[in-house]
Amino acid sequence: MAKSRFEQFPMEGVDLDHPNVARVYDYYLGGKANYAVDRVFAEKALERFPFVRPAAKSNRLFLHRAVRYLVKQGVRQFIDIGSGVPTMGSTHQVADELDTTTRVVYIDNEPVAVAHSQMLLEKEGDLGRHVVIQADLRDPDLLWNKIADKGVIDFSQPVALMLIAVLHVTQPGPDGTDIGPAAVARYRELLAPGSYLVLSHGTADGVPESRAREMAEFGKMYDATATPVIWRPRREIETLFGDLEMVEPGATWTPLWHPEENGESAPQIEFDEPNDSVVWAGVGRKV
Repeated sequence: MAKSRFEQFPMEGVDLDHPNVARVYDYYLGGKANYAVDRVFAEKALERFPFVRPAAKSNRLFLHRAVRYLVKQGVRQFIDIGSGVPTMGSTHQVADELDTTTRVVYIDNEPVAVAHSQMLLEKEGDLGRHVVIQADLRDPDLLWNKIADKGVIDFSQPVALMLIAVLHVTQPGPDGTDIGPAAVARYRELLAPGSYLVLSHGTADGVPESRAREMAEFGKMYDATATPVIWRPRREIETLFGDLEMVEPGATWTPLWHPEENGESAPQIEFDEPNDSVVWAGVGRKV
């Protein structure tokens, strides 16, 4: 198999000994910004758990629908934290289909994801409206300052904060415990009134019993990586929205959130039941 450009010219500081969650997810979605170590891990996961690929694609389509919905609500600013590698339609591409004045900031702490995003923006984006920053979601105030320094986002106006399939990746604090929920609480405080939080999170709660067992085994695979995962219960995921006003239909399985907002070219992903998608998602508005 031919090496990708990332393997031919590996970037300094990239861990090539362990699979990375952002690059593995890119592979699930059919992307090419990954290394051999990521593909080996992903192929083993897909062989054991075939549901992972359609679940990942359904999650991506939720992002697309949320962006379309929010642009129609008048939102013109998007902050995509843990954006990963821009595969299968990125936030700015979807937003620009409806309004070419939208502004998007991508945030990730993975060098390959950031580099690939930068290449995409230089080729297809508008560098006056679209930027990518390498930063860590665990420090909301520092991250907010880095965004402000770019001059793309007006924090006095509403923004859509995207946290798509990132909070089920462990976010360890100084003592090793997960501080993802505390970070989200701070982001909610930082948002201007009228802003939205768009969030999706893997869960084994409410899925068929056989799928719950598979989710447990799938999660154990990530224990051997630098990015273990947490499948929170649905109620715990919903607490991440705090006192935000939930957009109808509230938190739900990804295929059920505003399916009318699918684009004409959106792939058809069939599940026996919506909970086979294993991702709980929703959008909340700060009043």
